[in-house]
Formats: sequence, C-alpha cells, structure tokens
Amino acid sequence: MLLPVFTLNFNQKMLVGRVCIGEYDGEHPCLTAATTAEKVGWEGIGEYDGEHPCLTAATTAEKVLIHNPHQRLGLQAGRLVANQANQDLSMLNINQRILSLAAGRLNPTLNRDILLVGSPTNLLAYDVENNSDIFYKEVADGANAVQIGYIGDRERPLAVVGGNCSLQGFDFEGNDPFWTVTGDNVTSLILADYSKNGKNELIVGSEDFEIRVFAEDEIITEITETEAVTALTPIQDGRFGYALANGTVGVYEKTTRWWRIKVNNGTVGVYEKTTRCMITGWSSGKLDARNDKSGEVVFKDNMGASIAGLTQGDYRQDGKMELIVSSTDGEVRGYLPAPPETKKNLMNLNVEQETIRELSSRKQNLLLELKNYETNQKNSGFLKLPAPVDEDGKIPAQTQLQTVLAINLGSEGKQVLYGFGEDRLMRILDGVKPHVEVTLSTSNNTIIRAVLIFAEGIFEGESFVVHPKDFGKNISVPVSPPRDIPVDLHIKAFVGQANASQYHVFELTRQLPRFSMYSLVPSDDEVPEPEGELMLVLKERVQRIIMWLNQNFLLTEDLENSAAALDVKFLSLRDGAVLSINADGTGVVKIRTNNMDLAGDIVQSLANYLGLEDLGSTAKFPAEMFKLEGLLSRAEELQFVRLKLSADMADHSGVIRSLVVRGEDSRILKDMQSMKKWYGQLHDINRDLVSGYKIRVTNHEELMDTLKEVNQVIQRAGRLRIGKSKTLVINECRDAIKNKNISQLIKVISTGQS
Repeated sequence: MLLPVFTLNFNQKMLVGRVCIGEYDGEHPCLTAATTAEKVGWEGIGEYDGEHPCLTAATTAEKVLIHNPHQRLGLQAGRLVANQANQDLSMLNINQRILSLAAGRLNPTLNRDILLVGSPTNLLAYDVENNSDIFYKEVADGANAVQIGYIGDRERPLAVVGGNCSLQGFDFEGNDPFWTVTGDNVTSLILADYSKNGKNELIVGSEDFEIRVFAEDEIITEITETEAVTALTPIQDGRFGYALANGTVGVYEKTTRWWRIKVNNGTVGVYEKTTRCMITGWSSGKLDARNDKSGEVVFKDNMGASIAGLTQGDYRQDGKMELIVSSTDGEVRGYLPAPPETKKNLMNLNVEQETIRELSSRKQNLLLELKNYETNQKNSGFLKLPAPVDEDGKIPAQTQLQTVLAINLGSEGKQVLYGFGEDRLMRILDGVKPHVEVTLSTSNNTIIRAVLIFAEGIFEGESFVVHPKDFGKNISVPVSPPRDIPVDLHIKAFVGQANASQYHVFELTRQLPRFSMYSLVPSDDEVPEPEGELMLVLKERVQRIIMWLNQNFLLTEDLENSAAALDVKFLSLRDGAVLSINADGTGVVKIRTNNMDLAGDIVQSLANYLGLEDLGSTAKFPAEMFKLEGLLSRAEELQFVRLKLSADMADHSGVIRSLVVRGEDSRILKDMQSMKKWYGQLHDINRDLVSGYKIRVTNHEELMDTLKEVNQVIQRAGRLRIGKSKTLVINECRDAIKNKNISQLIKVISTGQS
C-alpha cells in the first residue's frame, strides 16, 4: 500500500520515457525531464552534485528540465540556464529531438552523477554541477535507450546505448569498448543479474517482439513476445518485468513467465520498488502496483494526464526512498509505503470490497448455470429423443477429446504441383494456402459445438474461435505460425449432445514444433538444391541430429534413428523455399537454404538441443552478400551527400550573417530599395535552406534504414555461430566496416574469421 506524500507541478509538458533523477552535486536528488510533445519518457533520479537527487525530464521545446529544490545549481557559462519563472528549475538546451535520458555514476572517481542525453544522431554526457560537456559523440544508429552501469567483469561503468539494431557502450572518456548488434531497433534496455552469478547482464527489448539477454556481447537467452517491448525493469532474485506496446505487462524468471495481464491502455513504464511490487504507469493516467509473483493488484491511483515516468529517490532528504511519478502535464507525485496501522485499515477495506465483488460474481454464475439447466429441462420435454441420449444433455463419463497436428497442403482430392521457377511454390489448392491443421475429435457420438484457441503471435488478438454451422464429432482449425518459434496452443472445446444448450468445456494444451511450417519432401521427389549453404562440424552422432529433427519438425512419422547418414529436404509452407539438411558419419552437417535467418534459427535450435557452448561454421549465401555490397555502397553515397549538404549549409550561414547586417544597415539609413534587395536575397536563401533541410531529413532516414539492414546482416552472420565464434564474427565485422573493407567483411561472414 502506497500513500502520496508530496505533489509538485512544473507547468511544463514532459515527454514519455525521458525522465530521470540525478544527484548532480553528489547529495541532492534533482528531477530531470525532456519536454517534447512527441513521447513521454522514463523518469529517474541522479545525484549530479554527488549528494542531492534532481528530477530530470525532457521538455516539448527540445530542452531538458532539471528540478533542484534543495539548493541553487552553480550555473557558470554553458548550456544550462536558470528558469526565470521558477528558480528551482533549470533548462538545458539540446536543440535536437531527445530520445532518451539517463543519470548515473559514469566516472567512478567523481562522487556525483553524470547526465546522458540521447538524440537521433548523438550522445551527450553532461556535467550538470560544472555546466560543461564531458563528451559529445556521434552515434550513427541513434540513442533510443540509455543505461549506466557495470557489464560482466568490466572494471569501468559504461553508458550502454541502444539504437538502430545495435548496442554501443561508452566509458567516461568517450571511448566505446563495447559494441554488438541485435535483431531490430532497441526500444528498452536494463542491466540486471539475470543469471544470479553476481554479474550484470544486459536485457534488451526491441521492435521485433524479442527480449534478448546479453552476457557481455554474447546472447545467452532469447524470448519471443507478441508485440514490441516498450519497457523493462529488474526485479529481485533474477526476475525482470516487461511491458509491450499492446498494453501487456508481466514478469519473467529466466525464460519462465510467472504472470501477465493485458489492458486496453498503452503502457508507459514499469518499475520495481523494494516492496516487491511492480509499479505500472499507463497512458490513461492510471498507476497500479502488482504483486511481482502473482500479478495481483495491491494499489491503484490516477494522475490527471498520461504517466510520463516512474523512478525513486530520497527527494525530501529524510532518509526515505519515495516512488516518484511524473505525468505529461508536469505534475509530480511522491509515494511512500503506508504506515502499519493505515495499511491494516486499507487492507481490511480492500478485503471487504473484494469479498463482496467475488460473491456477486459467483451469484451471477450460479444464476446463469441455473438458467441453463432450466432451458435444457424444457427442451427435453418438447423433443422426442432416442433413448441413448441423456435428457439433461450430459455426456458419458469416459468422453475424451483427441487432437492431431498435421500439415495440410490443400483441399482433399486435389493434386499439389510443385514448380520451381523463381523459387516459388505453385499450388492448385482452390484458394486454400498450405497450413498446419489442428484436428479435434471426440471418442464417442458427442459433438464439438465450438473451439476456442489461444496462441501468442499467431492470431490477431491472440485467440481464434471456430463455430461451425454443420457441427459433428470432428473439427479442424487452420494454424499458420508467421515465425519459426515453438508455440503453445491452449485449446478450449465445447462438447455435448446434439440437442443440448449447455456444453462441457474441455481444456488442453498442445505445442507446435518450432519448424512446423516445413513439409518433408518424399525421397523420390526431385527438388532443386538452394544456392545458400552452411557447413558445421559437430562431434555428434547422426542419431542425435535425427532426434532433434523428430522433435522440432512436424513429421507424419519419426525418421529412422538407426540411419548412418541423413539426407532430408523440406518445403516451406510460406513461400515454397527449399531447405536441405545433410549429415554423414564424419560429423559434417550441411544446411542448404537461401534464407540466412532460417539457417541461423536452425543453428541456434540445434546447438541448444545438443548443449553446445561454442560452434563455428562456414557460410555461403551469394544473394545476401550481393545485397550487402549494395547496402554498403548505398551507405557510402548517402554519407557523401550528407557531408555535402552540411558544407552547403555552413556556406549559407556566412552569407546569411552578411545579408542580415547589410539589410539592417539599409533600414537604419532608410535606404528602402537596398533593404528590400538584401532581404529578398535572404528570403531566397531561406527557401533554399528549407529545401535543403527536407533533403537532409530524407537522406538521414535512408541512411538509417541502410545501416539497419547492414546491422541485421551482421546479426544474421553472428547467429550462424555459437559462443566465442559468434563474438569473434561480430567484432571482426565491425572492424571491417570501420576500415571500409568490403572484401574482408564478406570473408568474415563466410569463414567466421578475417
């Protein structure tokens, strides 16, 4: 139970996700926030002077607001200026769109926090106490999220920046000793002891619905969610909380989900307080606290506007850590746990309310059940039914619900033709696409009236209902997983007699194998071999690989375990692409596919099944390498255009100064004709600058898209390896790109070394 202990109002619009608290003098906490009208930000506290925590937030005018109620910041000449309306506020001019804020002890020799401000192109490390830049670094991939802390065994804290498919770590001197790639744009990141080994791992959420855990620069865990991951928070004992763009929040311990809930409002942030409650801020302004083990709501409150950020700090300097909540309209509230006597009264009141609510719900359910029984009784009086049918609509006690998973290549009785022109699967299917089919049937003459299937990431809205007009004892449901991940199907089927209006609900769970969307090609069918090839050297028996195949592919019957060699081919049900897997007794495994992502998924799945910690490979993907060469050439062209546009803008600035001076001189001398001439030229230059700005924006967006694709190719190349081999490939790829050595980059991707 939490009680509000103070309220502030800055009358400043704050951005969602860009709020923090820093002790910039080492003692006093100061609130810091970005005030831009695009997003609402995380909030935090930093001791910028080493003592006093200051709340920090981004504002709507591309500025950072710093609130220090404890003492006046010593403002020397610099970016930071005092606010005239409120002497407790100071404004830091950034003049760029602010994407992220963080505060922390980046320099271990300083007893105060450093403020980090991330923008689409740069990272600023700022010493608020001295009103001076520490470093200002170009970050080509953008700074969508920033965290300060120690990673693994590193002796220095790093400012870890998540951007356009990349992660980069800076020390207090501005060096970047840490760099790696991830699958998509980074949306959130935290540092936490995920493995419970006393060392921090990096947990990263991204737009491709993935939560990845990095030990140093190696991915040790990947968790697939149903939407983009918007927020993460560490929880005690190795657990962490998460929030998704679709309004889902939950808690994981390693790869096991403890609970999750979903609401219609968008989540702004999640935060874990020492009370072992996960605090969630919502776009509707609602604030709630949930038990981190069960998800049960233990506290609720509402702000007047959308939540901008959640953090904690000793803001009143009384030795108590408050939960500090900011809203987008500038309101700030501090909360503390309720005293024992108040907490007891609130808990008793909540227990009474929950008991009344629970009893009311049970009453409604019992009334509905009674109504169903009465309806069945009336129906049995009017219908002349055969003797074996129970008049109350009951089903036999031994009734069972059976499920079968199979691949459906088309309508029954239709011939399926495979044509391989342009690597496409040509089908004659009466408009029915190939899919995985879930068939349910009962063990007697009872019927299946309806089926409800819950599955993450397969159906829009995560559920699918089948309510056929012609119902019987069998029903088939088409399922088409869009990605190669194992999926749990939670099935609820309504089973009963043909005349019944009340049905029994059968619940069961079936798991789709990871590669269920691939159909085994009969050995006597001729299919072309793909150009792409990946070769692995495994010290494993062929039988173990066959066991992995039986477990991860949807086969009509298991492959023979006694085979001395393996040669199987599959067709993708999505696009008809061919996948070939070969293994001989020498330990060489060849995976042939034109899809580099699929090859990486197979390597990761196989290594996980076999328990491999390190695995190298040799790759040959001609189409991907040709595409990569084009991307790098395009990026170089865009960089050249960007530099030229910057030079033109600098030339224009000198001319503008000259024209302004001439125009003002003519105005003072009342030479209207000359003044009109100079300001006319100034108007023309301004028009050129506006056009040039639009070109710069387009150029920047194209460059970001190109760099994103390059980083994704590097990430795919890393997924073709495991452990140290993967780390080596990513680092060597980065060096090759820095040196603009395309041939070296292609060699690294192909062989795994330079």
